[in-house]
Amino acid sequence: MGWFEAIVLGLVQGLTEFLPISSSAHLRITAALAGWGDPGAAFTAVIQIGTELAVVLYFARKIGKIISAWFRSLYRPDYRGDPDARLGWLVIVGSLPIVVLGLLFQESIQSAFRDLRLTATVLIVFGVVLAVADRVGAKRRVLDSLTVPHGLAYGFAQALALVPGVSRSGGTVSAGLFLGYTRADATEYAFLLAVPAVFGSGLYELSKIGEGTSPPWGPTILATLVSFAVGYLVIAWLMNFIKTRSYLPFVVYRIALGILLFVLMAAGALAPSAGPRF
Repeated sequence: MGWFEAIVLGLVQGLTEFLPISSSAHLRITAALAGWGDPGAAFTAVIQIGTELAVVLYFARKIGKIISAWFRSLYRPDYRGDPDARLGWLVIVGSLPIVVLGLLFQESIQSAFRDLRLTATVLIVFGVVLAVADRVGAKRRVLDSLTVPHGLAYGFAQALALVPGVSRSGGTVSAGLFLGYTRADATEYAFLLAVPAVFGSGLYELSKIGEGTSPPWGPTILATLVSFAVGYLVIAWLMNFIKTRSYLPFVVYRIALGILLFVLMAAGALAPSAGPRF
């Protein structure tokens, strides 16, 4: 992987991580259309650390309150009913599904799940799911009413993003909308829930960078820094956008992209296993 390729993939990661359109799918598709090799699951996991650092910075005050209240709840009974302490516990609960399923399906994540036919299919299917959730969700609940069953439901939805094309934010936001949460609160919890999962996955995959077919350290660090800067701007834009708009534009985009992928593969312009020049 060269420096230019790293900058492009960092931009793609930053632009798409927080939108419900799947950053892993876009990294995969961008590499394939450019004729580059598949950047791989390890590279994808590591540069996502950059975008999650953007989440930590954007929600620094909220995250600080959650961590502080959670630690106090460990030894002070009066803090165990605190909303921020509860949210800290529920982020932990919601993170369990992706940890377990990520370890169980590690081999598939790095191989079979990266087939572009599967990516195109789930782009379309989960685009429809997001559209239905956004249409039928009551949009009345707030994070203070989050429960353990709801936290687990969010967590299993997040785990679906192990398949490129599902979208971590799209899956968790859809779950939140189906459960009746407002767009803003469903999105905020989706971002908070992603922090431990992405940092855990990225740190787990760090040792693979620079080995075998994985990209070298230099371009990987550059892509991570680019994704951080762009990701922060996207978070700020999205949190304002969803206050007055629906997720319909992202639904249309997902379905159109999925159809385009199928057309390109049917025409022989794009290989399902990816990356040939054409």
